[in-house]
Amino acid sequence: MEQVVTDMASKGIKLIITTSDDFQTDTITSAQKHPELTFINASGDSAWKDGKNSKDIKNLGNFMGKMEYMKMVAGCTAALSTQTGKIGFLGPLINDETRRLADSAYLGAKYCWTTYAKKPAADLKFDVKWIGFWFNIPGVTLDPTKVANDFYNAGNDIVISGIDTTEALVVAGQRQKQGQKVWAVSYDFKDGCNEAPDACLGVPYFNWGPRYLKTVQAFAAGTLKADWAWDGPDWKNINNPDTGAVGFTFGKALSADNKTTVEKFIAGLADGSINLFKGPITLQDGTVYVKDGATATDKEIWYLPQLLQGMTGQSVQTK
Repeated sequence: MEQVVTDMASKGIKLIITTSDDFQTDTITSAQKHPELTFINASGDSAWKDGKNSKDIKNLGNFMGKMEYMKMVAGCTAALSTQTGKIGFLGPLINDETRRLADSAYLGAKYCWTTYAKKPAADLKFDVKWIGFWFNIPGVTLDPTKVANDFYNAGNDIVISGIDTTEALVVAGQRQKQGQKVWAVSYDFKDGCNEAPDACLGVPYFNWGPRYLKTVQAFAAGTLKADWAWDGPDWKNINNPDTGAVGFTFGKALSADNKTTVEKFIAGLADGSINLFKGPITLQDGTVYVKDGATATDKEIWYLPQLLQGMTGQSVQTK
């Protein structure tokens, strides 16, 4: 990244936004080396004074969207739509961000499975597989097409994707054409359902525009502070492109009745009557992480250390 930063600086660029948590270490190094430039790392936590990775670097800030809520919505759509009670989660690499997003999807699925479908939590199966990165790198990561097929072959009729590409949805579309009743939830592109609309239940996505605009305007005015921001949805309209940091596109495959129920779920998240980060929350190894009646802090949510009880799959990266 240093070569790119040096090139940008030579062209007179003064504000650099790095767009992945995978760039956090290199962004810190570049900010320290180039104090004359301002850096923003989208999704990092180095500027969060209460965070575990806090760094006192005056020219480095972070912002992130609260995708956790939209992953809860994704989990809800899956739980209401599954006919087998088995949901697969196709994850990228394992880190704080991806673990808490997988956990959020499970929390949404479990709530809608038990509250709206009125089925026992123990009957919901939620299996997580990590491919090793945000997209397929032949010879380096697991092949997401194979992982998606393995999920469906194992009886999971819905796969929630957590990677940046559409293999899960493509496979679901192919299998639907063969007469199979399977579906997918895509990720991170508002129009992601277009790849296989009949198989798509929906898409949770980031909407970076409002925060980018606010950041650039503040930088131009000389008022930008290098701090940490974690922006939520616009609960008045989660798909307002001018206001919310995250949104959810409903897919063609989501039935009208289930869509109505999911909208009810969203309304509960919006008014606070549904708070899935309220305890008890138990980790995969049986540890009570949030006690009954307590509500997880931002720090506890951001740094969720494991998958949750009721989920299967790997919680931490193998060294």
